[in-house]
Amino acid sequence: MTVSCGEPPSSNGVPHGYRHANGRHEDQEIWREAPVLIGTTRFEPLPGVKNIMVTGGAGFIACWLVRHLVLTYPSAYNVVSFDKLDYCSSLNNTRVLHDRPNFSFYRGDVTNPAEVLDCLERHRIDTVFHFAAQSHVDLSFGNSYHFTHTNVYGTHVLLESARKVGVRRFIHVSTDEVYGEVKEDDADRVESSILAPTNPYAASKAAAEMLVHSYHKSFRLPAIIVRSNNVYGPHQYPEKIIPKFTCLLARRQPVVLHGDGTPTRRYLYAADAADAFDTILHRGQPGQTYNVGSADEVSNLALCRRLIAAMGLSSSSSSSSSSSSSSLCSSQTLTSNDDDDGDGVNVNFNVKDRVNDQDMARWIRYTRDRPFNDHRYAVDDAKLRGLGWRPKTSFETGLRATVDWYLRFGERWWGDITKVLSPFPVVAGLEVLEDEEPVSDRPLVGEEAGVGSRERREEEGKGGACWEMGGSAEEYKLRGRENGHGNAVLGESKGQEGQWKGLSNGQQQQGVAAAAAPAWPWKSGGHDSGVKVG
Repeated sequence: MTVSCGEPPSSNGVPHGYRHANGRHEDQEIWREAPVLIGTTRFEPLPGVKNIMVTGGAGFIACWLVRHLVLTYPSAYNVVSFDKLDYCSSLNNTRVLHDRPNFSFYRGDVTNPAEVLDCLERHRIDTVFHFAAQSHVDLSFGNSYHFTHTNVYGTHVLLESARKVGVRRFIHVSTDEVYGEVKEDDADRVESSILAPTNPYAASKAAAEMLVHSYHKSFRLPAIIVRSNNVYGPHQYPEKIIPKFTCLLARRQPVVLHGDGTPTRRYLYAADAADAFDTILHRGQPGQTYNVGSADEVSNLALCRRLIAAMGLSSSSSSSSSSSSSSLCSSQTLTSNDDDDGDGVNVNFNVKDRVNDQDMARWIRYTRDRPFNDHRYAVDDAKLRGLGWRPKTSFETGLRATVDWYLRFGERWWGDITKVLSPFPVVAGLEVLEDEEPVSDRPLVGEEAGVGSRERREEEGKGGACWEMGGSAEEYKLRGRENGHGNAVLGESKGQEGQWKGLSNGQQQQGVAAAAAPAWPWKSGGHDSGVKVG
């Protein structure tokens, strides 16, 4: 659903012209041009709910719910977006709401008890949606301490604070990954299935769930747990596969698959996810867990084929001969038989059967897989459907809308995302650094799959000090690591969380030798140091 947008007041308290240290800024105009996207559900307002706090409200899924609640229930609910403005969040995601009397933004960190309690008390919060989390699985393999700190300790801080103020409803957002890998012949996981996470991210979310369950049992905190399939759509930071691959193809650059591309995921469009959370708010019962599922299961390789077709890059498409574009703000019209929105940006799914092996070879490269990559996840959402929820958006329609959004807004929304588009980007605070992993025109198997990282470790002779995802010891070492702080990616030393050795005030790292042959030909040499908001 799309609604009209308004003008933000200058007295909202949100810094105008906000700029992150990594150069990603809040554009003063881009949000005015974008459609305002929300869900479709509307329920009779709950009498016991008035002031709703949404943690991670400037992030992807949460911003959809924030917009939906603010605009669907303007007289019923006051919504507070609580966010520390991490590297993957943006004030653009909710800027259209800044003139709404039932919307507020609070810049805070869920791991800071004083900030959490202040927000809860100041805004008299009675209901909490807890979305805030470190969620990118790739980063969790080398950044696991930070995931535990945010996802487990942050949840504990929020639970204890909610208990102190007497929150009446606490909805904790988890993930289907807590169930672990689901084999092809296994039944879909139900809410009572055993939790068997296989990566540090999923393990941190499972641990957070245990805390939520304990507070419900010990303190009678009225808590609900939600486990969802992969959510995709506009406003998602391009570290995740669909926006990342869309951005790469928009730059006329090949996408890079981890492993052989055969793992599958079930995808749920963000508007349907917003509807699910709205349904759980109004019809869910405390003490219950709800799966949010989708029937749209697609392998990573098949997803690439769909994106190549959708963007008119197949050899049979008339747009494949168009000139290259280095900008996501392209106004090009892609070959299509239908234009649902009439906006001049058409995305074609009817050519997907004409994406041949030559097209796939042209636009797809491969790199090593994750240390462990679950082949598939699958949840049974019958319990939530029993509350009346149904996904309304087909994968074809949702993907078309998503590709359209990134073609029109893309980097104007997020700023320079070049480093994010590498296969295994490294994050330190608000800094995103690109990797130097080898890529190939065929899947890497056996010894090839880990050769890049292993050779660098052996060459340095410091294997134990090297990040497991690749890079030399010096390149990824942090201040304070020698004293036991951090785990070779993020750490804390004298209050400087995530301060990289050689990085100061957003400046590029010094003393790191350049690669002989850049893996990414569109890399630019410039770097915007930016300024931080105090």
